[in-house]
Amino acid sequence: MKKILFLALCWTCSMGLMAQNQAYLDYIEQWKYTAIENQATYGIPASIIMAQALLESGAGQSELAVNANNHFGIKCNNDWMGAVYYYDDDSKGECFRQYANAAESFNDHALFLQRPRYETCFEIVPEDYEGWAYRLKECGYATDKNYAPKLIKIIEDYRLDTLVSLAEVGVFDSKAQEHQLYEQPVAQVPEAKDSLVSDTMSQQQSKRPLKAVVVHKTEPIMVIHNDPEPEFKEPLTARQERDSFLLAHPKKKFNGVSYVTAREGDTYANVAFRLNVRERDLRENNDALGRDLMPGDRIYLAAKKSTGTKEYVMTFPGQSLWKLSQEECVMIEAIQKLNGLDPTIRTFRTRQKLYLKKVKDDGVR
Repeated sequence: MKKILFLALCWTCSMGLMAQNQAYLDYIEQWKYTAIENQATYGIPASIIMAQALLESGAGQSELAVNANNHFGIKCNNDWMGAVYYYDDDSKGECFRQYANAAESFNDHALFLQRPRYETCFEIVPEDYEGWAYRLKECGYATDKNYAPKLIKIIEDYRLDTLVSLAEVGVFDSKAQEHQLYEQPVAQVPEAKDSLVSDTMSQQQSKRPLKAVVVHKTEPIMVIHNDPEPEFKEPLTARQERDSFLLAHPKKKFNGVSYVTAREGDTYANVAFRLNVRERDLRENNDALGRDLMPGDRIYLAAKKSTGTKEYVMTFPGQSLWKLSQEECVMIEAIQKLNGLDPTIRTFRTRQKLYLKKVKDDGVR
């Protein structure tokens, strides 16, 4: 009886894996040419694009993908002006971008990676998918410590490294925008004496649609540099990095917590590196999981307080809860708890009083 149950369990698991594999294969077939086009246009490896989409969206079956057409788990951030969808991720009720369709999500992902925080990713050649996977994690794309190995496993399991830019190998024709690709003619047509006949036969062959195929690279791309070797410079120690950073970012203090002000080009990843602290700790100090750093933002070097320096503040329409939290150096959760706020509220629509300290209930409030 136990043997039968074991075999039944194995069969159920194998059927589940087969169903997942088929879902992944169908998703790859549907979106591989979009990934290839984005590699040609933006320089992001098609293998990385497909692996991120598969992982973040569960092959298009996740809640975010189904309800918000968000296939890359991109959160709202300060500069997002489009539709939003609230979803529990690192924190409860986080704000994610919502798109009209999945194609918009792929396009926004390509634009999202053009931000300064991901600039160092483009120092890596597209063929080095492992380097790209680890660099994306270092730049703070995801908080999962196993994010890079997961991307690499998907790429290798489904041979996504064989997806290459058709523009690079010269077979990306004018129909590519519609994902209509044509194979090269199997047989060579003998040169016709009559140029009119030759042109007619060439046109007929170019219009024959055949099954689209993924192009495999047969030879590695070699780049020869003639530049002289740069002079070796001794790398800075962790203390020197920290001192250099604080020299350009003078420390200030508010509500008993030290902070620095972000400048152009700063990201949570490179600030954490230069201060020799964990990026996640720095983000948690600033309620900034999934949020980009903007010039002028305060970066608190320790946890914010649970109470403010004043009893209350008056909000104004359009003010964000995060911005208020940073200005008053009070944790978002503390403000929500003190005022009984709905955790999904991120921006205030009306002018209202918000308490920053606990007050006695005297029947007036």
